[in-house]
Amino acid sequence: MSGLKLPTEPCWVNIVEKNITEILNDHAYCEQKACTNAINLIVHFPECTELVDAMLDLAKEELEHFQDVHEKIKARGFELGRERRDEYVFELNSFIRKGYTKNYVLVDKLLFSALVEARSCERFKVLSENINDPDLKEFYHRLMVSEAGHYKMFISLANNYINPDKVKKRWQEWLEFEASVMKN
Repeated sequence: MSGLKLPTEPCWVNIVEKNITEILNDHAYCEQKACTNAINLIVHFPECTELVDAMLDLAKEELEHFQDVHEKIKARGFELGRERRDEYVFELNSFIRKGYTKNYVLVDKLLFSALVEARSCERFKVLSENINDPDLKEFYHRLMVSEAGHYKMFISLANNYINPDKVKKRWQEWLEFEASVMKN
């Protein structure tokens, strides 16, 4: 689907099941960050009307996902904990080009977002197929479908701002970089 170079091993679900409180907490903050990312794209690129429209819709949806995860946390008798630094996102963010034309920077930010969504989709698929909790199995399947749509939307938007062949080439560079981040 997305071309991710390093798939998540199904045995990762065993770690998730043993640490469900931390996983749900991290997931909640990932949804919050996705909402914030959409708003930041609006703030930095307000002249891109199609982008603004898409990010408004995305911000609302990601905030709903945050609420959904928060409801799962509360239903299990947990509380939302403190946010932790996301090393994966921090490392990916370092790959966004600096000092290029505005369109190239925008495309990198869109591909960064597409990659985060693609990895989330892939992980939610692994969870939906392997987790023993029926409620979370259905929940993560629903989110997997949503994340796949987000990934495709970001790639589509990127194709609006520079030549699609250049987007495809840069996407491959992002995939290679993400694989090195995942290995580390």
